[in-house]
Amino acid sequence: MTAPAAIRLFLVDDHPLVRDGLRARLGPLPGLEIVGEAGSADEALTLIAGVRPDLVLADVGMKGMSGIELASHLHARQPEVRVLMLSMYDNPEYVQQALQAGARGYVLKDAPAAEIVAAIEAVAAGGTFLSSAVSHRLFHNQQPRPLLTPRESEILSALGRGDSSKQIARDLGLSVRTVEAHRQSIKRRLGLEGQSALIKYAVEHAREFKNS
Repeated sequence: MTAPAAIRLFLVDDHPLVRDGLRARLGPLPGLEIVGEAGSADEALTLIAGVRPDLVLADVGMKGMSGIELASHLHARQPEVRVLMLSMYDNPEYVQQALQAGARGYVLKDAPAAEIVAAIEAVAAGGTFLSSAVSHRLFHNQQPRPLLTPRESEILSALGRGDSSKQIARDLGLSVRTVEAHRQSIKRRLGLEGQSALIKYAVEHAREFKNS
């Protein structure tokens, strides 16, 4: 009887130590084969087309293009490649955004290795998977918040600290024009009129979005 083919796994995280840890935890496991890794979503898009993994395990919050944006690009360009999001945060908004972008699962970085493997196997088999903590928050979230993307949450938090668009652009590796576009999007999502209203909201609420 022929053994089932190993799940071809691609890792995306902008922290080398996280990728090292994932390789150490997942690489030796039977049934998994790590076929590549990338330190950014842009790099991942280039490499994934060549190695054609079954599943991409991607961090949600990365400099430049976020993991959720990566999931959206892959869903549009290579829908056969399934995406499993990996995050430190169990925010229901992020989970919903990730699933809407085409991700098939969402698992926390501090989850036991067995849960991460279960998530990989479920998603690779065509199913979906949510970490138990994520599922609990998603379906028992008593205090809904405005839906902001991870990047918008970062920018709102920075505005609350008093950072200028130029400073935010430098810190996040974006253009000033992109930061300004995000500011406009935040105002639309929150129903705010004018820059002063945005800054006031950011100062009053930035802590809520700081670690989103």
